[in-house]
Amino acid sequence: MSITLYRLEACPFCEFVVDKLDELGVDYDSVWVEGPHSNRDEVKAVSGQRQVPVIVDDAYGVTMSQSARILEFIETTYGDAGSPEDVDTDFDF
Repeated sequence: MSITLYRLEACPFCEFVVDKLDELGVDYDSVWVEGPHSNRDEVKAVSGQRQVPVIVDDAYGVTMSQSARILEFIETTYGDAGSPEDVDTDFDF
């Protein structure tokens, strides 16, 4: 699996990302995180912060938070935007 999605149960922003991945038929692994921010050490280890959702896309070398940015990246990368060579992975983090 090249995409790992760190998510929280009942998080609407996480569900937006899940819906887009499912819509585009993109395979991903989910890592369920704890509700309290203080228990999200795994998310902090990969992204430097404790907020979800976070995706890690090994194929493109991208680790990203904030659902709007993630949705843009997924649509651009895996949608009808073009081939992988056309993908701009130079996002402001």
